[in-house]
Amino acid sequence: MKFLGSFIVALWLGTSALADDMRLAVTTSFENSGLADVLLPAIKDDLDIDVQLLVVGTGQALRLGEAGDVDAILVHSRAAEEAFVDAGYGTHRREIMYNDFVMIGPADDPARIADATAVTAAAQSIATVQAGFVSRGDDSGTHKAELRIWADAGLNVDDFGPWYNAVGAGMGAALNTAVGLDAYILADRASWLNFGNKGGLALLFAGDPALFNQYAYLPINPERHPHVSHDLALRLETWLTGERAAGLINDYKINGEPLFVFNAQ
Repeated sequence: MKFLGSFIVALWLGTSALADDMRLAVTTSFENSGLADVLLPAIKDDLDIDVQLLVVGTGQALRLGEAGDVDAILVHSRAAEEAFVDAGYGTHRREIMYNDFVMIGPADDPARIADATAVTAAAQSIATVQAGFVSRGDDSGTHKAELRIWADAGLNVDDFGPWYNAVGAGMGAALNTAVGLDAYILADRASWLNFGNKGGLALLFAGDPALFNQYAYLPINPERHPHVSHDLALRLETWLTGERAAGLINDYKINGEPLFVFNAQ
Protein backbone atom coordinates (compact mmCIF):
# COMPACT_ATOMS: atom_id res chain seq x y z
CA MET A 1 0.00 0.00 0.00
CA LYS A 2 1.21 3.52 -0.73
CA PHE A 3 0.84 5.94 2.19
CA LEU A 4 0.53 9.64 1.47
CA GLY A 5 2.12 11.83 4.11
CA SER A 6 3.67 11.06 7.46
CA PHE A 7 0.56 12.20 9.29
CA ILE A 8 -1.57 9.23 8.17
CA VAL A 9 -2.27 6.99 11.12
CA ALA A 10 -3.06 3.32 10.48
CA LEU A 11 -5.01 1.57 13.20
CA TRP A 12 -5.40 -2.20 13.20
CA LEU A 13 -8.18 -3.44 15.45
CA GLY A 14 -7.75 -7.20 15.58
CA THR A 15 -6.06 -9.56 13.13
CA SER A 16 -6.93 -13.02 11.94
CA ALA A 17 -5.48 -15.29 9.29
CA LEU A 18 -9.01 -16.10 8.22
CA ALA A 19 -10.48 -12.61 8.30
CA ASP A 20 -10.75 -10.34 5.27
CA ASP A 21 -8.91 -7.02 5.39
CA MET A 22 -10.10 -3.70 4.01
CA ARG A 23 -8.85 -0.14 4.19
CA LEU A 24 -11.15 2.68 5.26
CA ALA A 25 -10.11 6.33 5.35
CA VAL A 26 -11.93 8.18 8.14
CA THR A 27 -11.80 11.67 9.56
CA THR A 28 -9.88 12.58 12.69
CA SER A 29 -13.16 13.77 14.20
CA PHE A 30 -14.63 10.28 13.77
CA GLU A 31 -11.58 8.72 15.41
CA ASN A 32 -11.49 11.30 18.23
CA SER A 33 -15.13 10.55 19.03
CA GLY A 34 -14.25 7.03 20.18
CA LEU A 35 -17.00 5.48 18.04
CA ALA A 36 -14.48 3.37 16.11
CA ASP A 37 -13.73 1.46 19.32
CA VAL A 38 -17.39 0.46 19.40
CA LEU A 39 -18.02 -0.26 15.73
CA LEU A 40 -14.88 -2.09 14.62
CA PRO A 41 -15.07 -5.02 17.06
CA ALA A 42 -18.74 -5.47 16.09
CA ILE A 43 -17.81 -5.43 12.40
CA LYS A 44 -15.20 -8.11 13.08
CA ASP A 45 -17.72 -10.23 14.98
CA ASP A 46 -20.52 -9.89 12.42
CA LEU A 47 -18.62 -9.80 9.12
CA ASP A 48 -15.19 -11.24 9.97
CA ILE A 49 -13.62 -8.17 8.36
CA ASP A 50 -10.55 -6.51 9.85
CA VAL A 51 -10.93 -2.82 9.04
CA GLN A 52 -7.70 -0.85 8.80
CA LEU A 53 -8.44 2.80 9.51
CA LEU A 54 -6.42 5.55 7.91
CA VAL A 55 -7.19 8.55 10.09
CA VAL A 56 -6.87 11.83 8.18
CA GLY A 57 -8.85 14.96 7.35
CA THR A 58 -11.63 14.80 4.77
CA GLY A 59 -9.49 16.40 2.06
CA GLN A 60 -6.71 13.86 2.52
CA ALA A 61 -9.25 11.00 2.73
CA LEU A 62 -10.62 12.05 -0.66
CA ARG A 63 -7.11 12.15 -2.10
CA LEU A 64 -6.44 8.65 -0.77
CA GLY A 65 -9.61 7.54 -2.51
CA GLU A 66 -8.60 9.23 -5.76
CA ALA A 67 -5.29 7.36 -5.65
CA GLY A 68 -6.95 4.02 -4.89
CA ASP A 69 -5.09 3.69 -1.59
CA VAL A 70 -8.25 2.76 0.32
CA ASP A 71 -11.36 0.71 -0.40
CA ALA A 72 -13.84 3.27 0.95
CA ILE A 73 -13.98 6.56 2.82
CA LEU A 74 -16.15 7.91 5.66
CA VAL A 75 -16.10 11.71 5.63
CA HIS A 76 -18.22 14.81 6.25
CA SER A 77 -18.13 17.44 3.53
CA ARG A 78 -21.06 16.97 1.16
CA ALA A 79 -19.96 19.25 -1.68
CA ALA A 80 -16.53 17.62 -1.83
CA GLU A 81 -18.08 14.14 -1.62
CA GLU A 82 -20.48 14.81 -4.48
CA ALA A 83 -17.63 16.16 -6.61
CA PHE A 84 -15.65 12.98 -5.80
CA VAL A 85 -18.49 10.76 -7.03
CA ASP A 86 -19.18 12.96 -10.07
CA ALA A 87 -15.51 12.64 -11.06
CA GLY A 88 -15.85 8.85 -11.02
CA TYR A 89 -13.66 8.11 -8.00
CA GLY A 90 -16.52 6.82 -5.87
CA THR A 91 -19.42 4.66 -6.97
CA HIS A 92 -21.97 6.50 -4.81
CA ARG A 93 -22.48 8.44 -1.58
CA ARG A 94 -24.46 6.89 1.30
CA GLU A 95 -25.38 8.93 4.36
CA ILE A 96 -24.78 7.10 7.65
CA MET A 97 -25.11 9.43 10.65
CA TYR A 98 -24.91 13.03 11.74
CA ASN A 99 -24.11 15.30 14.63
CA ASP A 100 -23.35 19.02 14.67
CA PHE A 101 -20.52 21.48 14.86
CA VAL A 102 -20.22 23.63 17.98
CA MET A 103 -18.32 26.79 18.84
CA ILE A 104 -15.94 26.30 21.74
CA GLY A 105 -14.16 29.13 23.52
CA PRO A 106 -12.90 30.63 26.77
CA ALA A 107 -15.49 30.29 29.52
CA ASP A 108 -15.45 34.07 30.08
CA ASP A 109 -16.37 34.47 26.37
CA PRO A 110 -14.66 37.79 25.50
CA ALA A 111 -16.43 37.90 22.10
CA ARG A 112 -19.82 37.20 23.72
CA ILE A 113 -20.70 34.55 21.17
CA ALA A 114 -23.02 32.82 23.63
CA ASP A 115 -25.41 35.71 23.01
CA ALA A 116 -25.27 35.36 19.21
CA THR A 117 -28.43 34.55 17.28
CA ALA A 118 -26.59 32.82 14.41
CA VAL A 119 -23.18 31.26 13.87
CA THR A 120 -22.33 34.01 11.36
CA ALA A 121 -22.96 36.60 14.08
CA ALA A 122 -20.70 34.64 16.41
CA ALA A 123 -17.97 34.64 13.75
CA GLN A 124 -18.34 38.38 13.22
CA SER A 125 -18.05 39.00 16.96
CA ILE A 126 -14.83 36.98 17.18
CA ALA A 127 -13.34 38.87 14.24
CA THR A 128 -14.46 42.25 15.56
CA VAL A 129 -12.68 41.88 18.90
CA GLN A 130 -9.88 39.84 17.29
CA ALA A 131 -10.18 37.16 19.93
CA GLY A 132 -7.80 34.24 19.57
CA PHE A 133 -9.13 31.58 17.19
CA VAL A 134 -7.64 28.21 16.28
CA SER A 135 -8.41 26.79 12.83
CA ARG A 136 -7.79 23.18 11.84
CA GLY A 137 -6.22 24.57 8.65
CA ASP A 138 -5.95 21.06 7.19
CA ASP A 139 -8.58 20.86 4.43
CA SER A 140 -10.69 18.64 6.68
CA GLY A 141 -14.47 18.63 6.75
CA THR A 142 -14.37 20.74 9.90
CA HIS A 143 -11.96 23.19 8.26
CA LYS A 144 -14.19 23.43 5.19
CA ALA A 145 -17.19 24.11 7.42
CA GLU A 146 -15.29 26.81 9.30
CA LEU A 147 -14.24 28.56 6.08
CA ARG A 148 -17.84 28.46 4.90
CA ILE A 149 -18.97 30.16 8.12
CA TRP A 150 -16.45 32.99 7.73
CA ALA A 151 -17.47 33.45 4.09
CA ASP A 152 -21.18 33.47 4.98
CA ALA A 153 -20.37 36.13 7.57
CA GLY A 154 -18.79 38.27 4.85
CA LEU A 155 -15.24 37.69 6.12
CA ASN A 156 -12.07 36.44 4.44
CA VAL A 157 -9.51 34.56 6.53
CA ASP A 158 -6.73 35.90 4.29
CA ASP A 159 -7.41 39.31 5.82
CA PHE A 160 -7.09 38.11 9.42
CA GLY A 161 -4.21 39.03 11.68
CA PRO A 162 -2.14 36.98 14.14
CA TRP A 163 -5.20 36.30 16.31
CA TYR A 164 -6.18 33.66 13.72
CA ASN A 165 -4.07 30.53 14.10
CA ALA A 166 -4.26 27.85 11.38
CA VAL A 167 -2.48 24.85 12.85
CA GLY A 168 -2.74 22.23 10.09
CA ALA A 169 -3.68 19.50 12.55
CA GLY A 170 -6.38 17.02 13.45
CA MET A 171 -9.30 17.75 15.75
CA GLY A 172 -7.68 16.56 18.96
CA ALA A 173 -4.43 18.43 18.37
CA ALA A 174 -6.32 21.57 17.36
CA LEU A 175 -8.41 21.42 20.53
CA ASN A 176 -5.27 21.05 22.61
CA THR A 177 -3.84 24.14 20.90
CA ALA A 178 -7.04 26.08 21.62
CA VAL A 179 -6.80 25.09 25.27
CA GLY A 180 -3.19 26.25 25.40
CA LEU A 181 -4.03 29.59 23.78
CA ASP A 182 -7.38 30.01 25.57
CA ALA A 183 -8.86 30.52 22.13
CA TYR A 184 -12.09 29.92 20.22
CA ILE A 185 -12.40 26.94 17.88
CA LEU A 186 -15.01 25.19 15.75
CA ALA A 187 -15.29 21.50 16.66
CA ASP A 188 -17.66 18.65 16.03
CA ARG A 189 -19.77 17.83 19.08
CA ALA A 190 -18.55 14.23 19.32
CA SER A 191 -14.89 15.18 19.49
CA TRP A 192 -15.59 17.86 22.08
CA LEU A 193 -17.60 15.54 24.33
CA ASN A 194 -14.87 12.89 24.16
CA PHE A 195 -12.04 15.40 24.64
CA GLY A 196 -10.40 15.02 28.03
CA ASN A 197 -8.33 18.21 28.25
CA LYS A 198 -10.99 20.93 28.16
CA GLY A 199 -9.05 23.28 30.40
CA GLY A 200 -10.75 26.67 30.61
CA LEU A 201 -12.82 26.18 27.45
CA ALA A 202 -16.57 25.63 27.23
CA LEU A 203 -19.21 24.96 24.61
CA LEU A 204 -20.59 28.45 23.94
CA PHE A 205 -22.69 28.29 20.78
CA ALA A 206 -24.68 25.55 19.04
CA GLY A 207 -28.02 24.93 17.40
CA ASP A 208 -27.76 26.90 14.17
CA PRO A 209 -28.96 24.70 11.25
CA ALA A 210 -25.79 25.81 9.42
CA LEU A 211 -23.82 23.69 11.89
CA PHE A 212 -25.42 20.40 10.77
CA ASN A 213 -22.67 17.80 10.25
CA GLN A 214 -23.52 14.80 8.03
CA TYR A 215 -21.17 11.80 7.70
CA ALA A 216 -21.29 9.74 4.50
CA TYR A 217 -19.72 6.53 3.22
CA LEU A 218 -18.25 6.34 -0.30
CA PRO A 219 -16.96 3.08 -1.82
CA ILE A 220 -14.07 3.56 -4.25
CA ASN A 221 -14.92 2.86 -7.89
CA PRO A 222 -13.39 -0.48 -8.98
CA GLU A 223 -13.61 0.57 -12.62
CA ARG A 224 -11.02 3.24 -11.87
CA HIS A 225 -9.02 1.14 -9.38
CA PRO A 226 -9.58 -2.59 -10.07
CA HIS A 227 -7.43 -3.64 -7.11
CA VAL A 228 -9.77 -2.22 -4.45
CA SER A 229 -11.84 -4.60 -2.31
CA HIS A 230 -15.18 -3.38 -3.61
CA ASP A 231 -17.09 -6.41 -2.41
CA LEU A 232 -15.87 -5.85 1.16
CA ALA A 233 -16.71 -2.15 0.89
CA LEU A 234 -20.29 -3.03 -0.11
CA ARG A 235 -20.61 -5.60 2.68
CA LEU A 236 -19.47 -2.99 5.16
CA GLU A 237 -21.94 -0.46 3.73
CA THR A 238 -24.81 -2.91 4.21
CA TRP A 239 -23.74 -3.40 7.82
CA LEU A 240 -23.28 0.35 8.50
CA THR A 241 -26.79 1.06 7.24
CA GLY A 242 -28.43 -1.79 9.13
CA GLU A 243 -30.11 -2.24 12.50
CA ARG A 244 -26.98 -3.44 14.33
CA ALA A 245 -25.03 -0.30 13.42
CA ALA A 246 -28.04 1.91 14.10
CA GLY A 247 -28.28 0.63 17.65
CA LEU A 248 -24.58 0.99 18.35
CA ILE A 249 -24.42 4.51 16.90
CA ASN A 250 -27.53 5.81 18.65
CA ASP A 251 -26.57 4.21 21.97
CA TYR A 252 -23.04 5.63 21.99
CA LYS A 253 -23.13 8.37 24.63
CA ILE A 254 -20.87 10.30 26.96
CA ASN A 255 -22.40 11.43 30.25
CA GLY A 256 -25.80 10.50 28.83
CA GLU A 257 -25.41 12.69 25.74
CA PRO A 258 -25.47 11.01 22.31
CA LEU A 259 -22.55 11.78 20.02
CA PHE A 260 -24.18 10.78 16.71
CA VAL A 261 -27.63 10.13 15.28
CA PHE A 262 -28.05 7.31 12.76
CA ASN A 263 -29.94 8.43 9.64
CA ALA A 264 -29.04 5.93 6.92
CA GLN A 265 -31.84 5.07 4.49
